[in-house]
Amino acid sequence: MAAASNRLDRFLARRLQRSLKQIRLDLVKGRVKVDSELCDEPAQLVNQFTRIDYDGQVLQHNQPIYILLYKPVGVVCATKDAQHKTVIDLIDHPQKHQLHIVGRLDLNSSGLVLLTNDGRWSSALTDPKQKVPKVYEVEVEQPLTASYVTAFAEGMYFDYENLTTAPALLTILSTRTARVVLTEGKYHQIKRMFGRFRNPVLKLHRISIGHYHLPSDLHVGEWRKHYVKVAVY
Repeated sequence: MAAASNRLDRFLARRLQRSLKQIRLDLVKGRVKVDSELCDEPAQLVNQFTRIDYDGQVLQHNQPIYILLYKPVGVVCATKDAQHKTVIDLIDHPQKHQLHIVGRLDLNSSGLVLLTNDGRWSSALTDPKQKVPKVYEVEVEQPLTASYVTAFAEGMYFDYENLTTAPALLTILSTRTARVVLTEGKYHQIKRMFGRFRNPVLKLHRISIGHYHLPSDLHVGEWRKHYVKVAVY
């Protein structure tokens, strides 16, 4: 989903259905503006959020969108679903169908979900190499002990995928509740890790992804636009 950069002359040639030679002459003649500034450089790199004007006509003026959503239990992290309401269904925004989901939660989990049209931003948050922390509150069926803390910190081997999970921080909050911090996101990872203790997860709730936190005044099923001053890629 990354927002790829492209040469200005190639973008204009495709958009205007003109040859590269014609486009380069237009650039020399001062017919093109990039981000409201005259540009005569064919190799200037542009992306989906670069404003481009040609002869005073706006060819592209997309704005990045960043949304925080409080996902309820029973809603799926998908753009379309034949059986369940989706996170996209909860959003009232004219460009909602251009958005993709950053960090999914399963049907029976709740909490913070991020949505955006900025592929570079979402890739930076979900790239395992970046080790972006994701924080969850978990309620389980059976009492927790110090052995859970040790096992999560050491990582667990799953033979089906032939992988060992990265160390995870588990903090016991009460007899049957804990806070878990992951820096990766394997399939149903938290439920499977507690499954090693044959201890079913009753509730799973995400409170943050990196430095993006679920706002305390955002209610279940609500969403809001978030202003990202500088999107870190």
